[in-house]
Amino acid sequence: MGILDGLLGQLGDNPELANLAEKVGLSPEHAQSAVAALAKFHPMDVDTAEGAAAETGLPVEKMQELIGHIGGEGALGRYASLLQGEGALGGIAANIFGKS
Repeated sequence: MGILDGLLGQLGDNPELANLAEKVGLSPEHAQSAVAALAKFHPMDVDTAEGAAAETGLPVEKMQELIGHIGGEGALGRYASLLQGEGALGGIAANIFGKS
């Protein structure tokens, strides 16, 4: 998780993440941990929202709302690459978040 932690540390001041947090009524810190949890559970054979909710302590409904604002389950990887850009970090994020 060291790579993911490093990437997510860089997301904290990202205006896209702050905008997402505002849309769903979360602090940027909560949104950051929620996005990290969603990314973690997205490639697993479990319900992404339920897994992320259990990990963060945020309601499942809030996770589903985040997924909806991001563009759905399939867009989680694309959202991560938008936050990171398409450079070297974007490539790493794509691998972590499942972008093809």
